Formats: sequence, structure tokens, C-alpha cells
Amino acid sequence: MKYATCPPDFQPQPTPGRIPGFLKAEHASMAANETLDLAEYLGDGISAELSASVHAIAEALPIDVCFSPVDLSLERRREDPEGAYQEAEDAIRHLGVALKYPTVTEAESPNKVLRERLDFSVIHRPVATIPGVATRHQGTVDVHIVRIAVGGTYEDAGRRIGSEAAVSVRVIERKPSRHAAHFAFQLARRLGVEVVSTSKYTIQRATDGLFEEVVAEVAAEYEGVPHHAELFDALLAKLIMRPEDYRVIVTPNEYGDFVSDAACGIVGSIGLGASASYAFNRRGDVQLAMFDPAGGTAPDIAGQDLCNPSAALWAFSMLLNHKGYRGVGKALNKAVRETIASGRTTRDLGGELGTEAFSQAVATNLRRILAGNS
Repeated sequence: MKYATCPPDFQPQPTPGRIPGFLKAEHASMAANETLDLAEYLGDGISAELSASVHAIAEALPIDVCFSPVDLSLERRREDPEGAYQEAEDAIRHLGVALKYPTVTEAESPNKVLRERLDFSVIHRPVATIPGVATRHQGTVDVHIVRIAVGGTYEDAGRRIGSEAAVSVRVIERKPSRHAAHFAFQLARRLGVEVVSTSKYTIQRATDGLFEEVVAEVAAEYEGVPHHAELFDALLAKLIMRPEDYRVIVTPNEYGDFVSDAACGIVGSIGLGASASYAFNRRGDVQLAMFDPAGGTAPDIAGQDLCNPSAALWAFSMLLNHKGYRGVGKALNKAVRETIASGRTTRDLGGELGTEAFSQAVATNLRRILAGNS
């Protein structure tokens, strides 16, 4: 099937149904006329090359993929910031999902603006060992970090008090804590694993205590899904020593940021991760989802066919999973990993391929896997 850029007058309808995409039934093949519609947030630096890579992979899928592009580049945001963000908001509210590429932070952080406008309250970052990527660690990582996207210490930049002191407010809210907990337990139920909640609940008794209280309440709704709480500093140490012990971790905002980067460091690269941001309706179902690769705009290599698009492809894989194309999403994840493991990769991982050649190698592996020749 071919990918397509949706015409300017394309007006898709919101995706019906209450069942979150990550709980839909797995299927590896779809009807030939099935179409996936998504918003595509174009950014800066290597954004154009990442988009080209995703489009090349879309060519290999057994479905039609219709991209609705939105220009979120720094140039556009300088000229018409409100227009750019409103267009991005309209697109994802129509389509339900978006794929975002790296953007420059200048006057504001586009990620922060989108999070506030779209009410994203949960971030999901899967981190897994990548065959072929050199690490300084012998353990095997396969962990899902579910992070509250709001509050914590990140919500308030604080203020100076006189010349010798400063203060900021740390906020933990019940609703986003509940959203994160439900997401984590639903994910753990599907994977058949335990949920570990982590914070500094013995020290931050009011704030982190509220978070753990909410997680415990939600845990009671998921009979058969094990759960226990661990202090965050102890968890970091244990994650480094025995990463195999952790499969689903749920945690407040800043703790999730720390543990996500730590886990990525264990597998060998902070820049090879991908994540999803979720907004929920009043019933607690996923309403909007945005998927994006880790890493920045890399202006020093932009336009030179040098960037590694793996994280963008994994973000696309997560989007496919969310929309119910579990077999296809798993196949794409596997295709990227097998291509890296074979040594046919970009220079940052010791290979000799450019961005385009690597994308085509992944597409070749993907077609083979989808054909059942894995």
C-alpha cells in the first residue's frame, strides 16, 4: 500500500469507541482498503529526514497511511505561533493520534505547549535492550515506564526570596495519578507482569504519599496483577543491578524523567528511545495520543543523510500498536531491531549506512516479517 498526504480539505471524524488502543485485539493483517489517518507534526533540524524515513516504512505496510502534516518549525512558530499550535490541536482532535518530530525550544517548549493545550497527563516510555548496540551493562532490560506528565517539581519554576533563598511548589494531583495508575495496571495485565510504583513516600509524605495512596486504590481494582511500592533511590540502584526485575514502573513526573534516562543509558543510548503522551476523557479512556522520538533536532548533521531514524520508527510502531495494529507494530519493532543487530545501521552505531539506506533496509526486513518469513 502507498502512504498519502491528506488533502488540505481532509476532515476526518474522531475515532469511535471507548476501548483504549493498547487494549485492542492483536492482528497481523488487515483488509486491503483499511486506512490509518494521523497528524504529523513537522519540526526542525533532522525532522524532514525522520519524516521521510517514516514515509518509506509506511510504503511497506499492508494498510494505507494518510498523513496530515502540520508545520511546527521554529520559522513557522516565530511568524504565527498561535496559528501553528491551533492547527496542531485541530489535527489531533480530528484524528486522535499524532506523530511528532523534534522541535527547537526558543521562546517556549513546543512539547510543553502541546501538553497544556491537549491535557496530556501520562507519558509512556518503553525501554528494551537493543541487540547490536554496545553497552557497559550485562543485564537485559525490558521495562515500561509510565510517568505522570504534569505536576511534581516541573510545574513551578519557583521564585527568589531575597538574595539568599528560592522556593518552588511541588504538586501531586489525584486525577493524573489515577490515569497513570490505570494505564500501568492495564498494561501489566496484558503483559502478565507486576506493577512497581516508586516515589519518596517516606520523606515526601503528603505529595508522594497521595500518589502511592491513589496507586493502591487502583491496584485493588486489578485482581491478579501484583503490585508493590519501592523508594525511588533504592529502585534506581536495583534497576542498574538487576534490570530484569522490572517490567512496569509507574511514578510521578520528575522521577519518571530520571528513571527513563537511566534505563536508556543501561541499554546504550538515550537517543534511541521513543515515547507516547496520552490525554484521557472523563471516563478515563485514552482520547488523544502523541508519539515522538527521544533526542533533539541535531542541526549539525541535518540534511546530510546521517541521522539515525530508529527512534522515530519505534514511535511509529507505538502509534500502530495504539491504533490496534498490534501485529504490524510488533513487526516494525522487530524489523528495526533485526536491522541494527545485523550491523546494517547508521554511523552513530558503528555502521556505514545513511538514513535513507537504513530506512530501506528496515523496510525490506519488515516486508519479510509481515510475509511470515521471519
